[in-house]
Amino acid sequence: MSPTFRSLANANYRLYAAGGVVSNTGTWMQRVAQDWLVLLLTGGSGAALGITTGLQFLPMLLLTPFAGLLADRMPKLRLLQLTNIAMAVPALVLGVLAVTGQAEVWHVYVLALLLGVASAFDAPARQSFVSEMVEPEDLANAVGLNSASFNAARLVGPGLAGLLISLLGGTVVATGWVIVLNAISYAAPVAALRRMDATRLDTPEPSQRGPGAIREGVRYVRNRPDLLLILAVVFCTGTFGLNFQMTSALMATEVFGKGSTEYGLLGTFLAVGSLTGALLAARRERVRHRLVVGAALAFGAVEIVSGLAPSYLTFALLAPVLGLTSLTMITAANTFMQLNTSAGMRGRVMALYLMVFLGGTPVGSPVVGWIGEVMGARWTLILGGAFTMAGVAAAALAYLAMGQRQRRAGVLTLAHASE
Repeated sequence: MSPTFRSLANANYRLYAAGGVVSNTGTWMQRVAQDWLVLLLTGGSGAALGITTGLQFLPMLLLTPFAGLLADRMPKLRLLQLTNIAMAVPALVLGVLAVTGQAEVWHVYVLALLLGVASAFDAPARQSFVSEMVEPEDLANAVGLNSASFNAARLVGPGLAGLLISLLGGTVVATGWVIVLNAISYAAPVAALRRMDATRLDTPEPSQRGPGAIREGVRYVRNRPDLLLILAVVFCTGTFGLNFQMTSALMATEVFGKGSTEYGLLGTFLAVGSLTGALLAARRERVRHRLVVGAALAFGAVEIVSGLAPSYLTFALLAPVLGLTSLTMITAANTFMQLNTSAGMRGRVMALYLMVFLGGTPVGSPVVGWIGEVMGARWTLILGGAFTMAGVAAAALAYLAMGQRQRRAGVLTLAHASE
């Protein structure tokens, strides 16, 4: 088997990956259909669209620490079955409401929030479950293949959703049928999880129940300079750099005078680069923190160059490079966090990772939007890339300085011991 796909030799991971492809495609289909449904119900309200997105992602920030603790206390095989069913229910309810013509905007708000709650409990368990299925030497490969599956679905799902909505008449009912398909798609990972051989999983002992478990996870990370470095890099990149949807839209319309078709193509080019980055990550056997830092710095530099692009064609050609460098950073960071964390803490650590990764977006997006409004679209990329590089460089220098202090302290300790 090709080194790129070696994790698929593992029967459990093969089942997991197959279920993930179906579910990821359904998830991207619902994102498009849900947005279209909101626009139809509100007469094109961008504010309503923003509220829906915010409600769906807010639980990820508020509930992820508790979700990570649950992932450390409960068998992930069982937890993931429950979370997939929990995500299917609000999707099915919303789809049925739309198909029957009963859907209202407040229904979308409530069900998006419920879907977000289920997703918040799913994410840390799903991230940390990979290390239980595959051997440590295959973890980087498995994480890369997961990213490849997600980005392949990102290429297929939105287009498929748009095609189905169009074929079914472009109405509220049409969006409902697409959302129902997403609800059905959750059956694939549930079936895959039920068919797994639990005896071949490297399941850690559940963490002890008691007060302070979440604080224990925070202390664990705080005492690990290498993990703190990765979290700092992810925060800086996610806060200032990973605002593609907003920056691409501003560049396509304001700078280059293009329409929705050209804007849509930018998303496709970006996804091609992301998929390439994920497949390259799958070939990598070892991940060091210097790869995370280097990829983040390269991403920031490419983002600055993109902001200076003289034409739409140049900007479009740089989009795959942005996707490649960003996915390299993300997959390397994810793999490093899992490989360098004790099994009993992995759920809580990955929960903190997700909080930091996603938590910067609500802070950075308004700032980037303000920069675009006041200074122009190009500056959203130029300053976004510059802030990313500055933050990552500062984190790397702080890490190196901390290492020097620790080595100096170790030398002094040895010197005193020898006296």
